Amino acid sequence: MSAGLNSDRDVNPGHPTTDKKLADFDPVKKPKRNKFAFACAILASVASILLGYDIGVMSGAKDYIQTDFKLSDLQVGLLVGTLNWYSLFGSAAAGVTSDWIGRRYTIVVAGAIFFVGALLMGFSTNYAFLMVARFVAGIGVGFALMIAPVYTAEVSPASSRGFLTSFPEVFINAGILLGYLSNYAFSKLPTNLGWRVMLGIGAVPSVFLALVVLAMPESPRWLVMQGRLGDARKVLDKTSDSKEESQQRLSDIKEAAGIPQDCNDDIVQVQKKSHGQGVWKELFIHPTRPVRHILICGIGIHFFQQASGIDAVVLYSTDIFQKAGITSSSHKLLATVAVGFTKTVFILVATFLLDRIGRRPLLLSSVGGMVLSLSALGFGLTMIDHSHEKLPWAVALSIAMVLAFVAFFSIGMGPIAWVYSSEIFPLRLRAQGTGIGVAINRVTSGVISTTFLMLYKAISIGGAFFLFAGIAAVAWVFFYACFPETRGRTLEDMEVLFGNLIGWRSALKDEQKKEDVHGGNEGQIQMGTKA
Repeated sequence: MSAGLNSDRDVNPGHPTTDKKLADFDPVKKPKRNKFAFACAILASVASILLGYDIGVMSGAKDYIQTDFKLSDLQVGLLVGTLNWYSLFGSAAAGVTSDWIGRRYTIVVAGAIFFVGALLMGFSTNYAFLMVARFVAGIGVGFALMIAPVYTAEVSPASSRGFLTSFPEVFINAGILLGYLSNYAFSKLPTNLGWRVMLGIGAVPSVFLALVVLAMPESPRWLVMQGRLGDARKVLDKTSDSKEESQQRLSDIKEAAGIPQDCNDDIVQVQKKSHGQGVWKELFIHPTRPVRHILICGIGIHFFQQASGIDAVVLYSTDIFQKAGITSSSHKLLATVAVGFTKTVFILVATFLLDRIGRRPLLLSSVGGMVLSLSALGFGLTMIDHSHEKLPWAVALSIAMVLAFVAFFSIGMGPIAWVYSSEIFPLRLRAQGTGIGVAINRVTSGVISTTFLMLYKAISIGGAFFLFAGIAAVAWVFFYACFPETRGRTLEDMEVLFGNLIGWRSALKDEQKKEDVHGGNEGQIQMGTKA
């Protein structure tokens, strides 16, 4: 009887016990994006706007500078491309600086250096002065490029790391669009004044950058490396999706930093090393198999990101549109604004897909689209070059393929290069490893942007884009063969994925089988104990 009463009571929808049981059957809700980590990622990524603005503004300003200073094509190429070479010094210094004074204050250094460089460019009186100013600005760009993705990756929870770590690329694109708009806005000024305003106004975002850093916390991983566990715990509590995740992240970071798990004081003693001690040796001289695989992937993705020709399209878009048949200066600048707008829209789309679809599918789809659009662009420009009359269809095809190329680039290759390289390096190697990736990125960009004018005059502009299409095809094969998926992995768990450059799939399957067997044994033991 009592059993029947209990049964009746259990099915009573108003009874709290029933409510609790019914709630147990509800699907697990996906945690909301951490707003504090979101804000930190945005503020840190503002640093990347410095590079984007310089790329965008130089696309239009170089023509006015060439007219004002009467420069040759070689001098223009050096003016445009050498900033990428100069940024090498910045990215190399940023790796050491960020381990020394912290990720947050390294962002301040980046903003301050670029501020000085932008002002010097605006007040340049001759070509030599302008090249010195480009050197200073390049140092600031190198600092910004290296530190923004590292900081963002280190404050982001695993559930949204792809989304948040893609922000630097979002701001690079936003900077490019601002640079294009600046070109169009100041193009009506006198030639000797217009380009100076275009370049000098780039000091504004660097001031904003230095100020917003005051609202940002320090990276929890850097704090742990300094033995400041109490401060790291507070940051992790704010940037994690749950208390349990915060504790797990702290435990993983302590293990990676060589701190015993039973050390829970707010301040602990850590072994002080000279900054970067042993890192270069571990990266290049005696790397383990996982580190060698990680290094190849980190360098490879940055090389192919630039070698596939994105800076040639962005920096020389006015030249490409002129070749395609657009002769009006204002129309060419408006067309470049369309390029910047397209890049920005598609990078925003990519940020929402990275943690849903994953890195590999987006990357392979992106690079495949780049191969097709570059091939079609090369075909269209070749037809225009070899025709004695205007071909409207070839002009339309060329313009459409420029927009398609930047769209495909921005939805995958653009953001994933920064996301992937910033998350795969282990903690002890992250600053220097990411710095190497940035250095390769800037060297390749420097070669492409410096030599593009001479390249297309040597092999034709269509031939140049056929060459970029071939490089992108090689990149697709490389990514397909060597790149494991990293979505959902914690930063401290990345090395598990690496170690077999070509055979990583079979190695990962073997490990998953071991985990399944281990988990199955545990389940049997627990059942036996209960029985």
